[in-house]
Amino acid sequence: MTTATTGLRARIRTRDGWALPHAVLTVTDMTGQQMLREAADGEGMVRTGALAPAAYTVIITAIGYRPTASTAIVTPSGTADLGTLVLARAGGVELPPPGPWSIDPAHSRVSAVAQHLGLSSVHGHFREFSGRIDIADNPLESSVYAVIEAASIDTDNTMRDTHLRSPDFLDADTHPKLTYRSTALEPAGEDRWTVHGELAIHGITRPVDLDLSYLGTGAWVGVGTRAAFRASAELHRQDFAMNYNQVVQAGIAIVGTTLKIEIAIEAVQGEQLPMP
Repeated sequence: MTTATTGLRARIRTRDGWALPHAVLTVTDMTGQQMLREAADGEGMVRTGALAPAAYTVIITAIGYRPTASTAIVTPSGTADLGTLVLARAGGVELPPPGPWSIDPAHSRVSAVAQHLGLSSVHGHFREFSGRIDIADNPLESSVYAVIEAASIDTDNTMRDTHLRSPDFLDADTHPKLTYRSTALEPAGEDRWTVHGELAIHGITRPVDLDLSYLGTGAWVGVGTRAAFRASAELHRQDFAMNYNQVVQAGIAIVGTTLKIEIAIEAVQGEQLPMP
């Protein structure tokens, strides 16, 4: 490959941020004549040779992904930086087959991020959870139900985890389970939906919406048919009576009042047992 100072430059990624090292970038002029073709390197980067100043069509392809096309304007220096180009899984808009899908906790993650001292973030996740997604014939009638074990919170700090399990926060002894049950589903764009639902934490139930992205479905021998989703939400601790805080100085609190929830789900079709 040529150096990064000439030609077209692009980073090829999946919708959940993974590099696509097998992607191919093809450049044509405005008449459709192919000018060059270059494969991405092991980190999903493409760098081409210099091109004459003009407008070009750039097509990105990768096996198993929907191709994407865009226009690149090459400067007099012969270069153009296309930034990050994202490919969606092939058939991404074709939803999983109707029926029950079991959340596979071994290949899923439920995480929470809180601000610390107004400067940085504390990251945690729940180690134990389960759930079920029911895909309806009418996708908008689909539903999800999930149960999270409150005591399984893990922030890589034993003292902090013990405090989070206390009545100041999750009160895991009195309210051992967090639950989420959807109430409605609303389209929010290509492969995206807003899931309306009710979340119960600390013995309090509040409406919470999830911003859901569908990443695709695939079938593998010995593994079964699997579907992948990503979701996020923001919660206010006070809504669930988790009001503990300390102000260290000038009004700066130790723990932020907002929690960012990040969810990555891999679901198995039917009632199959998750693979190890």
